[in-house]
Amino acid sequence: MNNHLPGVFIVSDSIGETAEMVVRAAASQFNSGSMEIRQVPNISDTETLEEIINQAAASNFIIAYTLVINELADFLQMEARKKGVICVDVLGPVIEALKSASDIEPRREPGLLRKIDEMYYRRVEAVEFAVRYDDGKDPRGVTQADIVLVGVSRTSKTPLSMYLAHKRIKVANVPLVPEVAPPEEIFSVEKGKVIGLIINPEQLNQIRTERLKTLGLKGQASYANLERILEEMEYAQEIMKRLGCPVIDVTNRAVEETASKILEIYYRRLSHV
Repeated sequence: MNNHLPGVFIVSDSIGETAEMVVRAAASQFNSGSMEIRQVPNISDTETLEEIINQAAASNFIIAYTLVINELADFLQMEARKKGVICVDVLGPVIEALKSASDIEPRREPGLLRKIDEMYYRRVEAVEFAVRYDDGKDPRGVTQADIVLVGVSRTSKTPLSMYLAHKRIKVANVPLVPEVAPPEEIFSVEKGKVIGLIINPEQLNQIRTERLKTLGLKGQASYANLERILEEMEYAQEIMKRLGCPVIDVTNRAVEETASKILEIYYRRLSHV
């Protein structure tokens, strides 16, 4: 009786991470020291499978595989059986169980999990980007962003940046304040990347007054003063005119509704690149 675990070929028509994790989890149940694992990813032909089977037979390895293409999986099982090589289908039984329980045909496409993971990481990256370049914290974000939102305070720049980040779009936002010149970068980015946000001054006055109340401050502060708001709006519209950017009125709009308008502009720009 052999006291050592056999080596394992990890065979996959994708990168083989799923099979490797299962094999390592199984191996952890044995007190037998290290185990040799050889990964063979991106399998697409029977010739490579035949070569792996021959090596496994010669080295007393077993094969663990995730092959979603039936022809390759069937060939591997049949040829491994002929050579006396133990062959374990890591993914197939679960796919078949789900198929039987649902009557839905599996897609049989390699690498789908990796595509889902890539989408997830792109979303995380976009969220981190939105946080890093929120409120004009770093002008470098303007050149790196997919979209740059500009507008006075409380025009939903930050909520929109986060909403769009969950759609894997990198958004920087820059507040427009008369006393602070906007970063020069916004005047040099490609046309259509910058989008201006405006709002009805009376509604903005209400929003800012409520904001001050939540902070325990009096509503008479210049931040919520209508005259000050009109001054800010005039300045912001001058900047937007200089930029020649599309402008969206966010008055009485939900974040989702404004985001939809932004996405229209974004995808229209991409289609003309």
